[in-house]
Amino acid sequence: MSRSYLALDVGAESGRAMLAHLDGHRLTLTELHRFLNTPVTLPTGLYWDTFRLFHEICHGIREAANAAEDLDGIGVDTWGVDFGLLGSDGSLVENPRHYRDHRTHGVMQQVCDTVTRQAIFAQTGTQFMDINSLYQLVAIRRDAPDALAIAAKLLFMPDLFNYFLTAAVRSERTVASTSQFYDPVKKCFATDLLRKLGIDAGFLAELIDPGTELGPVLPKIAESCGLKREPCVYAVGSHDTASAVAAVPARSDESWCYISSGTWSLIGVELDEPLIADAALDANFTNEAGVEGKVRFLRNIPGLWVLQECRRTWARQGLELSYADLMERAASARPLGITLDLEQFSSPGDYPRMICDVCRLNGRDMQQDPGSIARIVLDSIAARYGQVLETLQKVLGRGIQVIHIVGGGSRNRLLNQLTADATRRRVVAGPAEATAVGNALMQAMGSGQVQTLEELRAIVRHSFEVEEFLPHEPLDREEPVSRGYDSVTAQ
Repeated sequence: MSRSYLALDVGAESGRAMLAHLDGHRLTLTELHRFLNTPVTLPTGLYWDTFRLFHEICHGIREAANAAEDLDGIGVDTWGVDFGLLGSDGSLVENPRHYRDHRTHGVMQQVCDTVTRQAIFAQTGTQFMDINSLYQLVAIRRDAPDALAIAAKLLFMPDLFNYFLTAAVRSERTVASTSQFYDPVKKCFATDLLRKLGIDAGFLAELIDPGTELGPVLPKIAESCGLKREPCVYAVGSHDTASAVAAVPARSDESWCYISSGTWSLIGVELDEPLIADAALDANFTNEAGVEGKVRFLRNIPGLWVLQECRRTWARQGLELSYADLMERAASARPLGITLDLEQFSSPGDYPRMICDVCRLNGRDMQQDPGSIARIVLDSIAARYGQVLETLQKVLGRGIQVIHIVGGGSRNRLLNQLTADATRRRVVAGPAEATAVGNALMQAMGSGQVQTLEELRAIVRHSFEVEEFLPHEPLDREEPVSRGYDSVTAQ
């Protein structure tokens, strides 16, 4: 039986509307619409262009109405941590802020002065990052307490778009688990933690699991998008990484980890239960909800964001470089044998200049050549993968033989090869559209067309080709290696 699903995948840099046809055990994807996700800088801070994004979502639905005879489902996934607050009348209290907004700087330490890191991790099992929803809420309480006072509901970004489509007010579990106020053991919000920080948790919405049917598209939306009927909207793995991990084409007999590669890189494994231990806290790993009750035990590190920001800087200077051109230049550039601490590149800026300045501060002179800069960034990402993989194995107490790279970054063949070299592991790259694939197949699971996660992954293996990368040096040891690179940081 053939069915059609629309996967609306909105990432931190761009979004896409993908029409998926599932016929038996073969899934095909057709890209209908792609759009940029450009934040807006205002005097009061950095915001997402939320209504523009919803306009693009509706444009994608309109394209699907024209391309498909009928739609059996619609699903939305986005990045994590960010949210909107709704008033009692259902309208936004204010436009959602971007996680890179400066308002959370220093808030994490203030929170840890009130509730210890150990206590927060014991309740949430979440990686400590300035961008987390917890610190955003505390910043709102500090700067705009009236906004919290009138907030009737908090909806994370995919939940907010689902609300715009259906009027359903629900909180999907995988994206809620990125907040650092979700308890992965009790599988509920950590309301006691919020109360200790002076935040009334009454605005939190009902939690639901991936695959839950939210209801039909609102009649006005269906009419404006040209739909013949009002298809059902499903909560998918609404955090984009949850959908991407669901679509990892791994086999059950492999010892594998995943890297969801995009603006961020998320490196981890799939567990049946959360791993909340001192070793996990010390290594700053997180326990996020996955599909079918799984736990995504992972470390979130900077990914291709640095290159994205470099390209934006070069474009402002009149130098437009495609990713293909930039990767060709990077492949031809001479490796300098150094790696950057990418964690320090968190806010927008002139990254080419900043990278050169950091290198000079550490005695490594270089010019602002795009190829050389891109090569340093890619070498740094790959070296960081090796470090995190080594730590992951120690925390788990077991080895990992295969790395599955999914997401848009899996198209970067140079980075894939550098990753294989840095980790001395076999790397399997693809599918590049894993998030859309996982989104569509979770809709199929919600509709009953797919029964289990194992069946879902078998469909992925049957439907999409992958590419393998082997390290240039022999696989003669268990541990990843650092290639002898020197790490440099700003002083």
